[in-house]
Amino acid sequence: MSEFFYQIFIIAFQGIMRVAAWFSPKIQLGVEGRKNLLQKLETVLPGLIKGRPVAWFHAASLGEFEQGRPVMETYRKEYPDHFILLTFFSPSGYEIRKNYAGADYICYLPIDTRTNAQTFVRIVNPQIAFFIKYEFWYNYLVELKNRNVYVFSFSTIFRAGQVFFNSYGGFYRKLLTYFDYIFVQNQESVDLLQRIGMTRFALAGDTRFDRVAEIAAQTKNLPVIDNFVKGQMCLVAGSVWGKDMEVLIPALNALKQPVKVIIAPHEIKADEIENWRKQLSGSSVLYSVYKETNGEESFDYLFIDNIGMLSSLYRYGNMAFIGGSFGSGLHNILEAATFGLPVIFGNKGYHKFQEAVDLVKLGGAKIVSNSTEIVALLENWMIDAELLSAEGAVSRRYVEERKGATEKVMKEVRKLLV
Repeated sequence: MSEFFYQIFIIAFQGIMRVAAWFSPKIQLGVEGRKNLLQKLETVLPGLIKGRPVAWFHAASLGEFEQGRPVMETYRKEYPDHFILLTFFSPSGYEIRKNYAGADYICYLPIDTRTNAQTFVRIVNPQIAFFIKYEFWYNYLVELKNRNVYVFSFSTIFRAGQVFFNSYGGFYRKLLTYFDYIFVQNQESVDLLQRIGMTRFALAGDTRFDRVAEIAAQTKNLPVIDNFVKGQMCLVAGSVWGKDMEVLIPALNALKQPVKVIIAPHEIKADEIENWRKQLSGSSVLYSVYKETNGEESFDYLFIDNIGMLSSLYRYGNMAFIGGSFGSGLHNILEAATFGLPVIFGNKGYHKFQEAVDLVKLGGAKIVSNSTEIVALLENWMIDAELLSAEGAVSRRYVEERKGATEKVMKEVRKLLV
């Protein structure tokens, strides 16, 4: 793709989003959130910034935000007088984190047309910009470079099949040259960048390890969950979708060993949760209902019907099932691993997640393709405490050994912001 075709594509993409918004509430949120956004920023931001240096962090969605959070919060501590702007591309990030206290202003990123990029960067006038993991927007990168803004990409990961590394990928390879520094997650990414002649990059690892370790250190005590578990063996099923539950429910119904199960859906849909409850042979209760009972009644299954608790729930588990990989892609397994839980996930969408591949090789994670395999794994762990402990220790050690990416990023930031 050439620059000309990129500009045509972006304009067309903007139009497609407006049409798609009629059929998708999620896309509608993004379209509505960008209406008159630049005019609003022109009016509001100067009075908020008040001449302070601006650090701009951009995350595609919620997962990238969590990945970038350790750097944002460390930056805030070291440069408390700077103004932090946080942008999102997706509503699934913005709508959940639009009130995040670690940034001074949060908004959607205007679509990457040349005019939008020029106007946005002029209004914001950042001193430094951070793109988290995957975001490569040509017009924004060009405008930042034209204004001599320091530009970083961190927790970035590359794969051989990506367009940057193909014979027709010259335009995209050019995008990478606009970064002052790219901090990659693994050696494969290093090798690929070296192959195309890149020099301004470093192997730093994944900032998510710093984030989940921080979560584990600051996790809240939840008396309601204590009452539910009552010291018994507990499985936490995190970020599950319908396709996960199609496999997990028959497995739970087939277990011979008693176990408490906490189920946290990826999306809270009352009718879907009610359908799952009907399929389970044991007793179940919604968290919103159970917390009002003071734990007077005992249940087998606790359904979490709110957003934001999951990372604190893993401390109450002995093992975890992580959703997503019977569908489009695996969700965060590190939040469970940092608490020393061995993890289970489906066999269809995990290969692009380095931590999943690593933990499977090391023995802290298990891949399953059906309900029978889940039953076998869970019952093995429930009757063999030493095996459960040993495989959980692999998970915990994996996270501990990989902390430190945030400091590597900040070390380069300090060199520039002298």
